[in-house]
Amino acid sequence: MADYFEKSVRESCSVKQKSFRALRLKLLSVVESLYMTLKTGRKILLCGNGGSAADAQHIAAEFVVRLKMERRGYPAIALTTDSSILTSCGNDYGFDRIFQRQIEALGGFGDCLIAISTSGSSKNVLLAVREARAKGMKVIGFTGTGGGKMAELCDIIIDVRSKNTMRIQETHIMFFHAICDMVEKKLSGEKI
Repeated sequence: MADYFEKSVRESCSVKQKSFRALRLKLLSVVESLYMTLKTGRKILLCGNGGSAADAQHIAAEFVVRLKMERRGYPAIALTTDSSILTSCGNDYGFDRIFQRQIEALGGFGDCLIAISTSGSSKNVLLAVREARAKGMKVIGFTGTGGGKMAELCDIIIDVRSKNTMRIQETHIMFFHAICDMVEKKLSGEKI
């Protein structure tokens, strides 16, 4: 059993390192995009399904509350949390539109959508991406290898170098924490 844990740790570290090497410049672009979004008074919207929904909520909390430093809250909204909106939209328009409808209502020009889908092909996330693009929002996608259908629709695609959902999600959250940390530092004027 201990061997399984060791194998999992090695595999997770390998995916993170391989992905970082391939995505280093794109990750810096994500930091700059989110920094500019917040610096100009715009907001971040996040969406995803399952574990990616939990990641959307987690990262929205890091921006609104804080990651490490005492500072004002930054506007970030996880589109995965309002059960009344999700169920009424799902009932009236279908599950595929639960994020698209919220972006229609809440998104604005200059805002940023962080769309999370390990496959890159979740229909409700794709509709959200298309709606965000139509509204003049910046779109950053977090996916697995290749980016799926999202690859061609996003301004920046962070496609983790794995097809294993667990490893993709582990890498996403590590990248998200580093991104939030750097954005906090940049907004406070701290040199990185």
